[in-house]
Amino acid sequence: MNAVSHSTSAQNSNDRKEPVVYVVDDDEAMRLALGGLLRSVGLRVETFESSQDFLAFPKFNAPSCLVLDVRLRGESGLAFQEQIAKNDVRMPIVFMTGHGDIEMTVKAMKAGAVDFFAKPFRDQDMLDAVANALARDGERIAAEQSSASLRAAYATLTPREREVMTFVVAGLMNKQIASRLKLSEITVKIHRGQVMKKLAARSVAELVRKSESLGVEPQPRKLS
Repeated sequence: MNAVSHSTSAQNSNDRKEPVVYVVDDDEAMRLALGGLLRSVGLRVETFESSQDFLAFPKFNAPSCLVLDVRLRGESGLAFQEQIAKNDVRMPIVFMTGHGDIEMTVKAMKAGAVDFFAKPFRDQDMLDAVANALARDGERIAAEQSSASLRAAYATLTPREREVMTFVVAGLMNKQIASRLKLSEITVKIHRGQVMKKLAARSVAELVRKSESLGVEPQPRKLS
C-alpha cells in the first residue's frame, strides 16, 4: 500500500480508539509477514517502507506502537528513534534487526525502546512485545487525559476557591481558614465544598494528591 492510500485511510478514521501498530521496514516480505501476524490477532496495522512515509502519515488518536527495523535503506533506525522523540512522537518502539549486537541493543533500550529482536524471531515473542507496548501507551494516554481533565477542572475554580484550597490541603480546619482569610466559617465551608465538587475529590487526602499533581503549594500552617 502506498503513502497516499495510507493517508486517506487515516484521515477517514483518525478518531478511532482501537490500538494501531505501525511497522517500518524496507523489506517488503518482512512488512507483509509482520502485517499478517499482527492482523491475525485482531490488531490494526499500518506498514511503511521508509521513515519518511511513516512521518508523513496522519497518526491515529489511539494506543499505538512502532515496530522499527534498525537498518533502513539509507538511514539508521536508531537515528530515527532520536528524530521522532524530538518530534514529540511518544509511542513505544519495538526494534528488530538482522544485524543486531549488544551495543546497539543497549543504545536502543536506553533511548526508550521497549524491546529489541534479532531476526528471525518467534512470532509469539513479537506479539507479546507489541501487546506490552500497546498497554504501556494506553496507560500513558489515560494519564495524560486525566491530567488534562484535572487542569481543566482547576481552571473553573474562582480566585477565592483556589485560595481556600491552599489552606485545605495544608490541613487547616474551616474555622482556622476563616480566621486567616477574615471570612465567616460558613463562607469558607461553601468555598471548600465547591473546590471538592469541581475537582471531584472525595476526601482531603485525594484533594492533596490532586493539588500535588497541579503543582499547587499549600499555605503554611502557621503565620511566620
